Amino acid sequence: MQALTGFSLVSLLSFGYLSWDWAKPSLVADWPGEAGEQRSAAPPQPPHIIFILTDDQGYHDVGYHGSDIETPTLDRLAAKGVKLENYYIQPICTPSRSQLLTGRYQIHTGLQHSIIRPQQPNCLPLDQVTLPQKLQEAGYSTHMVGKWHLGFYRKECLPTRRGFDTFLGSLTGNVDYYTYDNCDGPGVCGFDLHEGENVAWGLSGQYSTMLYAQRASHILASHSPQRPLFLYVAFQAVHTPLQSPREYLYRYRTMGNVARRKYAAMVTCMDEAVRNITWALKRYGFYNNSVIIFSSDNGGQTFSGGSNWPLRGRKGTYWEGGVRGLGFVHSPLLKRKQRTSRALMHITDWYPTLVGLAGGTTSAADGLDGYDVWPAISEGRASPRTEILHNIDPLYNHAQHGSLEGGFGIWNTAVQAAIRVGEWKLLTGDPGYGDWIPPQTLATFPGSWWNLERMASVRQAVWLFNISADPYEREDLAGQRPDVVRTLLARLAEYNRTAIPVRYPAENPRAHPDFNGGAWGPWASDEEEEEEEGRARSFSRGRRKKKCKICKLRSFFRKLNTRLMSQRI
Repeated sequence: MQALTGFSLVSLLSFGYLSWDWAKPSLVADWPGEAGEQRSAAPPQPPHIIFILTDDQGYHDVGYHGSDIETPTLDRLAAKGVKLENYYIQPICTPSRSQLLTGRYQIHTGLQHSIIRPQQPNCLPLDQVTLPQKLQEAGYSTHMVGKWHLGFYRKECLPTRRGFDTFLGSLTGNVDYYTYDNCDGPGVCGFDLHEGENVAWGLSGQYSTMLYAQRASHILASHSPQRPLFLYVAFQAVHTPLQSPREYLYRYRTMGNVARRKYAAMVTCMDEAVRNITWALKRYGFYNNSVIIFSSDNGGQTFSGGSNWPLRGRKGTYWEGGVRGLGFVHSPLLKRKQRTSRALMHITDWYPTLVGLAGGTTSAADGLDGYDVWPAISEGRASPRTEILHNIDPLYNHAQHGSLEGGFGIWNTAVQAAIRVGEWKLLTGDPGYGDWIPPQTLATFPGSWWNLERMASVRQAVWLFNISADPYEREDLAGQRPDVVRTLLARLAEYNRTAIPVRYPAENPRAHPDFNGGAWGPWASDEEEEEEEGRARSFSRGRRKKKCKICKLRSFFRKLNTRLMSQRI
């Protein structure tokens, strides 16, 4: 175990970081660096990298995008850095996190379909070198705080086995902000807060956003600025359940929509957590040689208070509202600050970009889909990226009106897929709900307002948009530009030839928390892993053909559960 693996509750208390008050904005004088800020022409050593990832924060839900939610910290950091306004992520949790840590598209990790569920024997492929592992090779100390959601059925899948020296957070995708309980169906509930590879029972009761910010500050307080640091803070906020400390709710007491009110309170609390982390960077001598990256993981969930307005769609869809990310970079090391970048970027780009900043190297042998975009961010150069494969999901429900014939014999348009090439974006299959949903300011939302711009027609399986001219996806050009459609369909087919089989194994009852002392955690042995790999291979080849009645019932309920959970996701 690494020297810094895990911090005990006693050590936290001894440092005094279990109180949110120690770094409240009201207790600190000025914003860091506004007066007498030191600036380095060149870093004396590889920069400290702080990557902050928020969960389900909508494109509209930040002050500098005109939101009614207060985010003064994010607004100021973005204003003094570089706003990324042509930045893309994935529509749901696991895919974004997997692409961040591997630099590869989902089709190259086997995670093309949905998320990794708590009871699935599945995790981030063990044969792939992760971003923190690369940074460790470059001499970095690596720490993770927050939500993992990349599988945990074996110990080898845990964050501390995938490149992080320390870890405090949850392994699953959706826990209570205070009790850290998570239910994956009726009666399948367990505790999910872990420190290192142990269950952190003693930390229950603290609001996760505050707890994670305090842990990040503690890591900074106990680490030497002379050794490069990678700190990955993956907030649970602002994913459901909608829970917030009362003092933040009070600020939005006049907001009519209850879900929006709770959501807004959670966003503002997260904003102040980012402020406290930034202050810790300044206080402990990291700030002047640091790069702070802020990113959302997917579009906002409009049924739970989030807003992606004026973009089309929501979380879980391949419309812009599901995949256009919130993002900015703040650093004294930027050569051109206080500007907006419209260079095309994708979440896979962080892998080679950060490895390059750390002084490491990547090569074609690494099989990366990302590009080093630091010159585009720091200097305003053109992005090396010209296209993005949003995804190809062969397991998602096929569109009723799609066909190989409809795809000019090049591509089966019933398959859910999306790609961006230059200014053009093509979607096939079922991209998800394609509504334009205004901010939920009314107490009765959705109500009759929901029907204002509903896209009820499903007699279509191909869409084409010029995203540069039409970022809100209001004018479908598929009928007018069949030449562009053909070109992008051919590009999808080329990508698909490089795809590996989808890994989406059936859930295993051995994962039930009751068999693990009441907590979610690793449960599979090596023998079970080999058995599950064999089943996954058989499933991907279409060889699982059972004819018994009970198997048909299981299949029916599995499909039903998938539909229900997709709505929940």
